Amino acid sequence: MNSKGFLEAIEKESEIEITAVGRKSGRPHTNPIWFVREQDKIYLLPVSGSKSQWFKNLQAKPRIILTSGKNKIEVEARPHTDKRFAETVKKKFEDKYGTGEVKRYYSEFDAAVEVTIP
Repeated sequence: MNSKGFLEAIEKESEIEITAVGRKSGRPHTNPIWFVREQDKIYLLPVSGSKSQWFKNLQAKPRIILTSGKNKIEVEARPHTDKRFAETVKKKFEDKYGTGEVKRYYSEFDAAVEVTIP
């Protein structure tokens, strides 16, 4: 799928799947995840912050697959452990999903991921 097609496909979605390669096992692991899209960027927020297993996997192997229905795209993720960046992404999530929902599901805000869709 091309980049523009993927971005259009996720326009009305609230959740996508992320597939990352296990840093120890070397096997792919897929998780459903909330996201925020702004132009050609997608922001991800790990539920347990930097302790989230998929985030640790991304730090070791940042090449991931994002999936929405039948639409897939392979991209390079940029994991961040800067708390200010994570707070900025948290605010974007609160705007999309609501402050209460973010507070309900997310426990740490010390990590976030930025993906540029080429």
